[in-house]
Amino acid sequence: MTDTPSLPSVSREWHLLSRPVGWPKPEDFALVEADVPTPGEGQVLVRNLYLSVDPYMRGRMSAAKSYVAPFELGKVMQGGAVGEVVASHAEGLKPGDHVLHFFGWREYAAVDAKNAVKVGPEAAPLSTYLGVLGMTGLTAYAGLLRTAAFKEGDAVFVSGAAGAVGSQVGQIAKLKGASRVIGSAGSPEKVKLLVDEYGFDAAFNYKDGPVSEQLRAAAPDGIDVYFDNVGGDHLEAAIGSLNQGGRIAICGMISVYNNTEPAPGPKNLARLIQTRGRIEGFLVGDHYDLQPQFVEEVGAWVRSGQLKYRETVVEGIENNLEAFLGVLRGDNTGKMIVKL
Repeated sequence: MTDTPSLPSVSREWHLLSRPVGWPKPEDFALVEADVPTPGEGQVLVRNLYLSVDPYMRGRMSAAKSYVAPFELGKVMQGGAVGEVVASHAEGLKPGDHVLHFFGWREYAAVDAKNAVKVGPEAAPLSTYLGVLGMTGLTAYAGLLRTAAFKEGDAVFVSGAAGAVGSQVGQIAKLKGASRVIGSAGSPEKVKLLVDEYGFDAAFNYKDGPVSEQLRAAAPDGIDVYFDNVGGDHLEAAIGSLNQGGRIAICGMISVYNNTEPAPGPKNLARLIQTRGRIEGFLVGDHYDLQPQFVEEVGAWVRSGQLKYRETVVEGIENNLEAFLGVLRGDNTGKMIVKL
């Protein structure tokens, strides 16, 4: 085993105490102290540097059956993280290396080396491996190009377009030859960002009026692709503006995550018959075969400055919960990151 001296004995970590009903409340969680774990054979001890908080985590706080197991009550939660190896019982990883793994919501983690991906700060800032070059980036890439079968000349509408996934979807569409890209966001500042920095052709604030009316004004010739991060009235509006052969990729539906009653579905699904439209949900975990292609293509765009990204950074493990709640509120521009 290789290690570094003078490690702390205590690691802080977030536990789920009770399953939230509606909006999560602070009393559903606790920041607790635990012993710094000792890595076993084939493991490394990682001091986390950056933690990810994402909308999908709300689903894991529920006991409902889903595509991934719920968080266990009274146990530390999980999420994407990038950290520094401080002790190693594994070949190929040594102290000082940086790794991407899935044991976030804590300061220190013992991680199986096979589940740790070595990343280099010399290639890109470490935080980008949780966002633009990480799971959220691959989500945008796979959802647009594979699930929605984007092709050059398509008109694309993205909801939640100032978020980590949405902002990347719109830019990739532009780089791949979209005829028009429209985004929705929740503030005038975000709308301005979409057009001025990310190169969207049009954007609107969904709080300013009915989404269906604003979308028709922004895309008078209709849309060919809708990338859905929001659901609800955005999905109904997209169906109403869908051109013949249009495709809708369902990535998330943040507008209904905290509902205590089932949300009504779109009232205009019959329109899919006349447009021969298609709606398909997807999970990024089904598309990791695209990872090498994604890193090569998107990494080059990031390095050249063709693809821009923003991060909202919150400092301190003690603010991890507030950062997560901020994602649900839409406080973030781009990827929400917790820096330890």
